[in-house]
Amino acid sequence: MADLCVVIPALDEEARIGQTLSALAAQRYRDFDVVVVDNMSTDRTVQRVREFSAAHPDMSVEVVEEPEKGTGAAADTGMRFAAARGATRLARTDADCLPDPNWTAELTAGFDAGLRMIAGRMRPRTDEGLSWSQMLGMRTMFVLGTYLGKLNPDFRGPQFHGPYILTPGCNMAITAELYEAAGGFPRTRIEDEHEDKALHGRVRMLTSEYGKRRGAVVYGSCRRIAAWGYRNTFLWYYDHRFRPEHVDIR
Repeated sequence: MADLCVVIPALDEEARIGQTLSALAAQRYRDFDVVVVDNMSTDRTVQRVREFSAAHPDMSVEVVEEPEKGTGAAADTGMRFAAARGATRLARTDADCLPDPNWTAELTAGFDAGLRMIAGRMRPRTDEGLSWSQMLGMRTMFVLGTYLGKLNPDFRGPQFHGPYILTPGCNMAITAELYEAAGGFPRTRIEDEHEDKALHGRVRMLTSEYGKRRGAVVYGSCRRIAAWGYRNTFLWYYDHRFRPEHVDIR
């Protein structure tokens, strides 16, 4: 396995997983492998991945299964699978996201500069029918989330080696050794805990060698905003203060 592995947890994403893989195939830095973790999809997600892999023999794409429901459990399985196969640098995106063509190059440059955990920038996808004002609202939500995170007393204190940085699970990377030292993503359901926030907190208690890489851009889905509106979406991401019956929006 290559030093860099991109892990993608997936649940019932047959309509979008091909686009995510195509975005990875278009990366300018191509020395990486891909692991898709199927979280027991009931649609054709796995078939789509295997069809893509067959059509792109120059790109290593593997599928592993995780029967325990949850983005934390699925992402953790993929990270540990990649590390066990020899990957020393682990990146994660999600099966409804589109990494920018420079994404893997920017992550690699961040690692080469000494970072052990990297947070990229989020941008809204432009192909899901939202207006420019709605997409601007989503970008504003990211900025507000970062600002409030820095003010949150739970994220401040002498136990942390550095400041809070918004580290979205769909646009982050970490060395395999730090992932192991921090205990990895908590194996939780998305309804119970934001596993990306939990991992970032653990990393901050171990090291200050983490940071933002502004050139590492991922375009994320706006499906929750379309379904829930701005207020409820923000409250969902801000410590689950909005708790809908169904969170797996398709």
